[in-house]
Amino acid sequence: MKILIVEDDERVAGALEAFLARSGYATAHAADGATAMEMLGADTEVVLLDLGLPDVDGIDLCRRIRGRSEVPIVVVTARSQVTERIRGLRAGADDFVIKPYDVHELLARIEAVTRRSRPVRPESETRVLMHGDDVEIDLVSRRLVVDRTPVDLTPKEFDIVAVLARYPGVAVPKDRLIREVWNTDWRGFHHSLEVHVGAIRRKTGDRRLIETVRGVGYRLAGS
Repeated sequence: MKILIVEDDERVAGALEAFLARSGYATAHAADGATAMEMLGADTEVVLLDLGLPDVDGIDLCRRIRGRSEVPIVVVTARSQVTERIRGLRAGADDFVIKPYDVHELLARIEAVTRRSRPVRPESETRVLMHGDDVEIDLVSRRLVVDRTPVDLTPKEFDIVAVLARYPGVAVPKDRLIREVWNTDWRGFHHSLEVHVGAIRRKTGDRRLIETVRGVGYRLAGS
């Protein structure tokens, strides 16, 4: 696995590269946004993105990366405000780690986002889940089709839809969704979940695919 570290602090980047190398990962380092976009390639499997870059705001760079690739993006930054986390998630980030962090937790986050980004094996479960006559959820190609129109979802957004589809007619608690999608029990992800559900609703337009079950969580509408 090749991890692209986008970090302008050479000391921080060097220490992180050394730790990841000891953990068995290949790395590349970009100290600014322009270099990061040049180094981003088909062999990049994860991007660790600092937001305080010298040539571009990290949120804007996150948006550019997401416009080119579905590579998992973990924002690693000292910005701890909720508004910054919302901006990052809406720009396409898959996870958000606040500095200072424990490197072992960061490694666990890297493993989690890469595990979730791998396609489901056809032999491991049903390829297509149908929801009514006009919604199709393809677990292998990771595609949602509503009223015969493909809906462009981020990896995390599709994961949420897929989990809900596996529990038809059931109100899935927020804690379970967070555990299955983000691989954590940290309740701080509740707001992130709400942001992603809001994005899914916007992308599916008039079709209210996801219902809120007050005091519980979410379920697929009409299931």
